Amino acid sequence: MTRMNSTPAEQPWTTLLAQEVRPAGGAALDQIFIASGGATALTLLLLLLGYGHRTGRTQVLARLAERSQRVLPAGLPGWVALPQLLAMISLLTALLGMYWDISLHITHGRDEGPLANVAHYPILIGLFGLFAAGMLAVVLPKGEPVGRAAVRITRDWHAPISGVLLAGAGFYALLGFPLDDVWHRIFGQDVTLWGPTHLMLIGGAGLSLVAVVLLEREGRLARTDLGEPRALARFAHRGMAVGGLLVGLSVFQAEFDYGVQQFRMVHQPFMIAVATGCALVVARLWAGRGAALFAVGFYVLVRGGVAVFVGPIIGEEFATIPLHLVEALCVELAAVFLVRRPLVLGAVSGLLIGTVGYASEYAWTQVAFPLPWSPDMAVEGAVMAVAGGVPGGVLGALLALALRGAPPKPKVSAPLFGGALVVIALAVTNALIGTAPPVRADVTLTDVRGGPQDRTAQAVIRMSPPGTGQDATWLTTTGWQGGGLHVDRLVPIGPDTYRTTRPMPLHGTWKTMIRFHQGRAQVAIPVYMPSDTAIGLPAVPADAQFSRDSQPEWQVLQRETKQDVPSWLWVVASLVVLACSLALVLSLGWGAHRIGRVGADRPEAIEPEAVEPGATESGAAAERAAR
Repeated sequence: MTRMNSTPAEQPWTTLLAQEVRPAGGAALDQIFIASGGATALTLLLLLLGYGHRTGRTQVLARLAERSQRVLPAGLPGWVALPQLLAMISLLTALLGMYWDISLHITHGRDEGPLANVAHYPILIGLFGLFAAGMLAVVLPKGEPVGRAAVRITRDWHAPISGVLLAGAGFYALLGFPLDDVWHRIFGQDVTLWGPTHLMLIGGAGLSLVAVVLLEREGRLARTDLGEPRALARFAHRGMAVGGLLVGLSVFQAEFDYGVQQFRMVHQPFMIAVATGCALVVARLWAGRGAALFAVGFYVLVRGGVAVFVGPIIGEEFATIPLHLVEALCVELAAVFLVRRPLVLGAVSGLLIGTVGYASEYAWTQVAFPLPWSPDMAVEGAVMAVAGGVPGGVLGALLALALRGAPPKPKVSAPLFGGALVVIALAVTNALIGTAPPVRADVTLTDVRGGPQDRTAQAVIRMSPPGTGQDATWLTTTGWQGGGLHVDRLVPIGPDTYRTTRPMPLHGTWKTMIRFHQGRAQVAIPVYMPSDTAIGLPAVPADAQFSRDSQPEWQVLQRETKQDVPSWLWVVASLVVLACSLALVLSLGWGAHRIGRVGADRPEAIEPEAVEPGATESGAAAERAAR
């Protein structure tokens, strides 16, 4: 959303916004051409640098790579050090932009295009930097070993597979930007983090951290002449890398951080368990004792820092974060007994995360989150947390074993990898299935401020049928896209009757509604909606007294979504995005197994005898067979 730099004193800012006709269904073509032209120019520059390096016409990249080696721990070649530094800087830049952009969409609604939203710039810069980091890892190795896991490009050019995967993840995330505009033109604006093309942006960036950690292992396998890093430096470097993975996986939860989630509440504990199960098990098995706690500390520093920067410093909405401290303690405790059995450690850690960790996050939401977890979803939430934690822990253990050069036999790893993905997919499907039973609200408003440009009101709301709202997961009045965010949990004052605790906004571009969620039911009842000329929708007035029926919640929250598009087209388009996302996940799994198999001749034990019995031998046998 574009912020207006100057506003005439006689006209309130919200009045100008209400009069403004913001385009819907796609950006202006001039912005598309400018953004595409800029991306093309940067890509050509990157290609020229790569060509100049490969042909010896320029030493710019070689010098940058050499200097980067001095920043990271010893033992990493320049074709690892420079891409890792660029990737981490780019990911932090993109993360800041993503949370800034999410906050802007929550508080101001849709924007006018890729160049009209200031938050899009750090996202674009960060995602292009991520793609560039992967391309640098591909082009930098010249006249030096890259290891047996590398892929052949020409007769004398072999590229590290992790670099190819990093470039692929960055390209996939970057591709989400133009495809997002295409999606809006076809289906309208889907103001939700979980739009298919939005997930491309988040998924490509978040999963790129897998390629980043694989790049380190591949670099150490290729260059044995660079020495071993000091234990503390290696611990910190790996802890930050896996902490970054935890940050990346946590972005999927962002709607819950603000209290405007558009999906069932049980989705949140599931996503928390997947993220912590995967990242913290990798940290403990790959970096050593205390690494799970270190990774959580890095996560809190980064995510908390971004939340503070976007919130109090920039002046947008503050995003609450899960703490993950108890989950890290669960992993560390399980490792005391199971560190020599990594796969069992992953499963047990996931189980502890889904139970003990779930209980701790349940308590944290009561004091920190706008919409806390409730007894209504306690049992299913725990089941979903276990369904996320166990496969997440197993995936983390498989990745850690690949990084240590001790991959299980394919007949073990393949079913575990595939089974974990299936369980995660089934749990996501369960969380996405909702219903919209008929609900009616009889509303009486009492104005607190009555001006046309600043009207706010308290409300008394009677819900029907009888029992509606009792023991609900949430029953709120929510207002957004009017310059701020208003989330107010209703309190009961009689049978089926509730009242607000704070005045709700009923003016300007605010979209204010009653939201109800219980079990699978998710409905919303508009209280006040402005007219929207761009999509041809009339205003919904907030009379002093009115009665209204509910709608499926997504139809109210995603008001700009087109309702006349064939459902089969949406399904097909979503399946295409899903297939591409699955291809990225499978490619990362294949790359990890390839690097782990090659590294089986040089297994790495972070702690004495901390390798699962038989894992190294099976990996070595697989490598001999591959030769």
